Amino acid sequence: MTSTRLAAKVLMKICNKPVIYHVIERLKYCKKIDDVILAIPDTSENDALAEYAMKIGCHYARGSEHDVLSRYLQAAKKFDVTDIIRVTADCPLIDPVLVDFMVEYYLTKNVDYVAIDVDKYFPRGLDAEIFSYATLQKVDKEAKQNYEREHVTPYIYGHPELFEIKFLEAEKKLTRPEIRLTVDTQEDFNLVKCIFDNLYDKDKMFYAADVIDFLDSHPELLVINKDITQKKLGE
Repeated sequence: MTSTRLAAKVLMKICNKPVIYHVIERLKYCKKIDDVILAIPDTSENDALAEYAMKIGCHYARGSEHDVLSRYLQAAKKFDVTDIIRVTADCPLIDPVLVDFMVEYYLTKNVDYVAIDVDKYFPRGLDAEIFSYATLQKVDKEAKQNYEREHVTPYIYGHPELFEIKFLEAEKKLTRPEIRLTVDTQEDFNLVKCIFDNLYDKDKMFYAADVIDFLDSHPELLVINKDITQKKLGE
């Protein structure tokens, strides 16, 4: 709720629902996860998130705002979680198929850490990563830098000599690292809202490939998204 670039962004409305609602609902389409838990900062500014979690019946835990690593540990311990999938609350276009693929790779390849690679391959905003509670306990003992604790997993992928790591590559169609589908700024929000306004159906899921098709058919959106105001293209 205290994001410096776009305050309270996770409760901003898209299709009459908060950003965080869409994150949770899209993750519910995953076939290989057991539950969605919100790891909410314990500051008064974030009470609204806890209230929203209670309103919609979503499990949550609260912990340090800046030491997010410790917050994840607290949440995992509270709900007896053995394997943790990390998705940030500003990614309302998270793709459940990609998350399932990541989980399947992690479970079958016996690795310590798997992530969807949004630096070289996938659009930013499809970010997800998976690791075990035991791995996170090890990281908690060793990670000393502020950025390692704020961003939870840098210690893992910064020490490939200690952990078996895999970054998943995208198929050609989804190899679009230049596209931003996360919500960090007002311009990001405008674009994501436009995508939802044109593709969202409460009874039917749309996926990353659908988003790419939509953006490819409207390339001007990636250039002038700060000026998007219409609910649906052509209206």
